[in-house]
Amino acid sequence: MSAAGGTKAVVAALAANLGIAATKFVAFGLTFSSSMLAEAIHSVVDSGNQVLLLVGGRRASREPTPQHPFGYGRERYVYAFLVSIVLFSVGGLFALYEGWHKIQHPEEITSWQWVPIAVLAAAIVLESLSFRTAINETNQIRGKASWRAFIRHARVPELPVILLEDFAALIGLALALCGVGLTLLTGNGVWDGLGTAAIGVLLVGVAAVLGAETKSLLIGEAATSDQIAAIRRAIEAGDEAERIIHMRTVHLGPEELLVAVKIAVRHDDSAATIARGIDAVEERIRAAVPIAAVIYVEPDLDRTPVEAR
Repeated sequence: MSAAGGTKAVVAALAANLGIAATKFVAFGLTFSSSMLAEAIHSVVDSGNQVLLLVGGRRASREPTPQHPFGYGRERYVYAFLVSIVLFSVGGLFALYEGWHKIQHPEEITSWQWVPIAVLAAAIVLESLSFRTAINETNQIRGKASWRAFIRHARVPELPVILLEDFAALIGLALALCGVGLTLLTGNGVWDGLGTAAIGVLLVGVAAVLGAETKSLLIGEAATSDQIAAIRRAIEAGDEAERIIHMRTVHLGPEELLVAVKIAVRHDDSAATIARGIDAVEERIRAAVPIAAVIYVEPDLDRTPVEAR
């Protein structure tokens, strides 16, 4: 995925959430509905998260330094992890607290009763547009992978984060609509509190999924199976290596891959021949997998017994 594609989805989500947050706060000020307050905080948290993703993308584009010779690409993972923490602590825990408070002390919605319904309906439309943008951007790179597989295995953090946030936002709006609607129909404010608590559970769950996935990226994930296969084919396409002894890959960032491979060379090859062979291998790897930004090829003699190869 290009950085521009992820940025487009993030900016679309940010614009939608800022507008939605403002209308939700107005609706809360008029009705004092806890579901509306939870949804307003949810939109503010989402807006802050999108700002974090934009900041992370900008900081990750800095040039390498002597202290950070492989660059700052993983900063995008750091900021994506911060998103999960903010979503859990600010969004999820606040909604759970507010829901519990309203269940203990329910309040009927007695004024401006049509406002929360109208605001939630408008928010669903805006969130749907943002979600559609994220889906369109994702479909350009998802290929044949399922949505679950894409979120679990994507090396680019922005789109999985936006997809989960927008999906959670739509479900949260539906929960808030149910809570407010049932409160208006029954006159019992407990439904409003239950809707708020359900939003809290939803946000905590999404935050846990995001945290687990971005933690794995922070630790360092290898190239995809398709990329590893392409690298192997590129190495084996020439006669420079008798075989691949072992190979390791790790993402330095979403669009930067480190490849370290040890190849077996013929014992009677000269140093000049081996050097030219390594250059050819590196060139084929970069052609096969363009994000292979750093490549280390180590020549060695094959000491494995013939019968064990």
